Amino acid sequence: MAVPEDTVLIGDGGLATELEARGNDLSDPLWSARLLVDAPAEIAAVHRAFFDAGAMYATTASYQASFDGFAARGIDRRHAVRLLRRSVELAAAARDEIGGGSVAASIGPYGAALADGSEYRGRYGISVTQLESWHRPRLEVLAEAGADVLALETVPDVDEAEALVNLVRRLGVPAWLSYTIDGAHTRAGQPLADAFAVVAGVPEIVAVGVNCCSPDDVLPAISAAAETGKPVIVYPNSGERWDGSRRAWVGPSRFSAQLVPQWVSAGARVVGGCCRVRPADIAAVRRACIQGGKSAESAP
Repeated sequence: MAVPEDTVLIGDGGLATELEARGNDLSDPLWSARLLVDAPAEIAAVHRAFFDAGAMYATTASYQASFDGFAARGIDRRHAVRLLRRSVELAAAARDEIGGGSVAASIGPYGAALADGSEYRGRYGISVTQLESWHRPRLEVLAEAGADVLALETVPDVDEAEALVNLVRRLGVPAWLSYTIDGAHTRAGQPLADAFAVVAGVPEIVAVGVNCCSPDDVLPAISAAAETGKPVIVYPNSGERWDGSRRAWVGPSRFSAQLVPQWVSAGARVVGGCCRVRPADIAAVRRACIQGGKSAESAP
């Protein structure tokens, strides 16, 4: 997924949010990945909805998919590999229907597979080496499945980022790295300057930034990410907060396309949304970028 120098790529929004809006029950440890088994057509339909709204890439339904999680559902390793590949195939099919765009294979954090909100805390109590061992099988499958880029996303701390970056470097595949943050720190409390430093000298990391954070935290994070010299990607959630004990989003929504020109002016080159951001929101982001002359679609 190439990032043009003088324009902005429009990302998609909250896949799970839209699946739930279509009536799908995601109250499952596999979350949206459950539908890779039960209702793949629903996933394809949501990818298409975001493309129709102006998204230039689709992020796959593999965020919370893991071999451990599938095994707990009685799905053996061979079938799990097929399901991971299916996540890429569904996004690619939606892309091909509209005749353009890219596919980003979602690599969610270890905490997501725990299904207890740990991705918003980090510090799992396991080593970088252990994290590499856990991530490697899934990452290898998705890297070989034909996606344009791997989305190392919602990473809560530097240890996990280091593990993921090490794996990507060894595989030699393009990826972006995005942290979930709280103010000027990762969710685990590390300064963003330290967090972004892990991508130094790693050409396989094609963009860095933040996701699934409050829109209020995006602008300060852009300057820290830009210090890497790599394109900056930002796709916050709605500003609501995930309550893991209640398994619900709480608080007011603060996502607004009116914030996008500020993010772009500060240096963001890829802009989208995460949880609770819907196709209508992405359409508004696209309009904001076109009006500012910064959308890749509006470039000659």
